[in-house]
Order: sequence, then C-alpha cells, then structure tokens
Amino acid sequence: MALQILHRTAVNPGGVQKLGPYEIEPLIDREDEGAATAYRVRIQPYQRTSISYHKIAEEFYYVLGGSGKAILNGIPHDLRVGDFLRLPPGATHGFITEADELLMLDLHTPGSHPDRDVYFVGEAPSGFTLKDSE
Repeated sequence: MALQILHRTAVNPGGVQKLGPYEIEPLIDREDEGAATAYRVRIQPYQRTSISYHKIAEEFYYVLGGSGKAILNGIPHDLRVGDFLRLPPGATHGFITEADELLMLDLHTPGSHPDRDVYFVGEAPSGFTLKDSE
C-alpha cells in the first residue's frame, strides 16, 4: 500500500494513552505507518519517568511546551520550549518535571510502539505491554 498524505488535527483526547507518567497520543495510526512513528507526549508536573532505551530506533524529541529535565545516558539536561534531542539506538533516557508539565513531539525511525522496541532499565511502568523486552 502506498503512503497517503496524513493530516492530524490538534489534540484528540480519544487517542491519548496513559503509560505510567506518560500521556502519549499517536499521530500516525499503525495502519498508516511508513518508516517512522510520531507521538505527542505529555508529562504532568512533579513526575519522574523510568529510564528506557531502544535497540533499533533512533528517537527525536522536540519540546513544544513547558519545561523539565532529560536524563540522557545518566547526565541531566535542562529542557525548555524549542529544545531538540536526538537519541541514537541504545541511548538511555528519562524525564523529570517540576512545577511545569512537559509537552514534546516524539519521532522514531524505524517506528517504535509501547509494545515494540522499548526496553527499561528496571521495571516497566504501568500500561506498557512489552512483547520483546529483556
């Protein structure tokens, strides 16, 4: 099947999944997926995510709103609107928020889903159904 043009409207509350401290909204449905996946990711104030990584996917984050910290391979980095992250396969990452929520665009290539190519250092947060975890 050839890829089709896709226009996704602003926030679609019916499409938001709660995964531990993450709220993720897929911007490309699985049946429309090509070489990448795209998500709108929201982390509410005063949250700490688990540390995760991907074995195959390269991941890109772009901060759309709020602020927080990214813990990248164990090193904290302040995040604010307009910041960009490129995470090669194997890079560990997690996020911490304080008084502000953190809203990001999250892209993976090749595509990654909560049940595909997501690994955690320690226990997986609630909501992740890992088929290929270690």
